[in-house]
Amino acid sequence: MSVFINTNTAAIGASYNLSQSNSALQKSLSRLSSGKRIVNAADDAGGLAVSMNMSATIARTNDTNTAISDATSFLQTQDGALSVAGDVLSRMSELKTMADDPTKNTSDIANYDAEFTALQGQLTNLTQSTFNGISLFASGGSTLSVSTSADGTLSQNTKNSDLDGKTSAITGATNLAGVTVSQLSTAISDVAAQRAENGAESSSLGYASQFLSVDSTNLQSANSLITDVDVASESTAMAKDNILVQAGTSMLSQANSSAQTVLKLLQ
Repeated sequence: MSVFINTNTAAIGASYNLSQSNSALQKSLSRLSSGKRIVNAADDAGGLAVSMNMSATIARTNDTNTAISDATSFLQTQDGALSVAGDVLSRMSELKTMADDPTKNTSDIANYDAEFTALQGQLTNLTQSTFNGISLFASGGSTLSVSTSADGTLSQNTKNSDLDGKTSAITGATNLAGVTVSQLSTAISDVAAQRAENGAESSSLGYASQFLSVDSTNLQSANSLITDVDVASESTAMAKDNILVQAGTSMLSQANSSAQTVLKLLQ
């Protein structure tokens, strides 16, 4: 067997193996301490790119779902105002019926008119209601577009009902004698139709929100498979690398001391 002093091939090989084992051990320690499989871009360049795009999509999905929740709150507030408007109109129709009773005297009718006037003011206030500075109702009606997809390609319109237009004949009357039962019935029917439309929009937004929640959950699960470390698997790899580092250190020591045999040959 050839023996060399200047070049210790065994030590060089042991040093290389020790370096590789130590690098793998350090990588396992970084992954386990961070909980991430991809600590540096070099760990998985392609996976990192996919994860970044997926993370951005997840963020947009969650923000879109938040916007849908806000729109749902808008519709719920609008429905509350419409419900009160319906109650006000219903009470007005009662007052009209009682005022038309021929057994009621002038004083009674004046009392009914006083309540009618107060209710007119309340109905007018309802038409001017807002949600976070946005009008719940709009003259002639208008729509608000709500995005229902993370990429912004899908949307749903929510309607700002024309409550003022539907009740103008009522709010513009000077007293109970200035309105008819037919006008009040029509106004009540119109408000009921607006509430039905509001309910349909809320229901549709609810399903859109449900889909986005499921989509976000699935995206986060997929992203986790790309970026999160498998603790059980990585712990096993770390134990193996740790043993290899200890064994490599011992073997490097042995390889470095093997050159001592040359001294015996020179005695």
